[in-house]
Amino acid sequence: MKKILIFGSSGQLGSQLINLLKDDYELIKISHKDLDFNKFYLIEDIILKNNPDIIINCAALTDVDRCEIYKNEAYNVNAGAVRHIIRPLKVTESYFINISTDYVFNGITGNYREDDLPDPVNYYGLTKLLGDIYANSYDNTLIIRTSGVFLNKGFPVFVYKNLMENKRVTAIPGYYSPISAFNLAMAIKDIIPLNRTGILNIAGNKISRYDLALRISEMYNLNKNIDENNIELKAKRPFDSSLNIERAKKLINFNFYDIDINLKHMVIK
Repeated sequence: MKKILIFGSSGQLGSQLINLLKDDYELIKISHKDLDFNKFYLIEDIILKNNPDIIINCAALTDVDRCEIYKNEAYNVNAGAVRHIIRPLKVTESYFINISTDYVFNGITGNYREDDLPDPVNYYGLTKLLGDIYANSYDNTLIIRTSGVFLNKGFPVFVYKNLMENKRVTAIPGYYSPISAFNLAMAIKDIIPLNRTGILNIAGNKISRYDLALRISEMYNLNKNIDENNIELKAKRPFDSSLNIERAKKLINFNFYDIDINLKHMVIK
């Protein structure tokens, strides 16, 4: 049985991967409670001690505005940690999957393909791009770029909770390709045996945040107290960071759920 080490095992994606992979692989689960990502030497020690066949890095600081304020923390988690993950891989020769983001792009054109040139507009995107660069320096790496991952957190959950409490929801203008952590984990499970390297987009269908909020209100019969406006945020957002997933569709025989099915995977606490 192959051994998979999952960094970020308690997060939205990590928890779903554990549920889907536990019967087929020996899992080593490392969460933020087990590891301070500021202590880089511990990352290397964990990898060398466990000698995994596969490493999946789901750990990230994804709060875009927090990244803009706490830049050292953002760099350490999103980039520095990746740099230290790949160092011992020359010894272990593990297959490495690094989870990246649509926010490495500037959002001018949208429908971004794997070979499009990154140009982040905020510090979160920059740190994730640096993480990609570090990851890509190791040959046996797959970088998965995704968009708006949600399960018990994320914009869809925010919308649902606020509409349930009859609060007004303001959606910032723009488009992205949201996907549930469950659907993303299912795709990753199918990709692992292929030992694919390079970059691969895995995401949902393009939709505006405003239309997504309306869809949630309709699905759950909630009020439509929703508007679309720019609001003051610490970090700039790309206007259209939607991802093209044609390469993934050709690579794996996988059901990329439409937005309505993805939304049914929300976990409301």
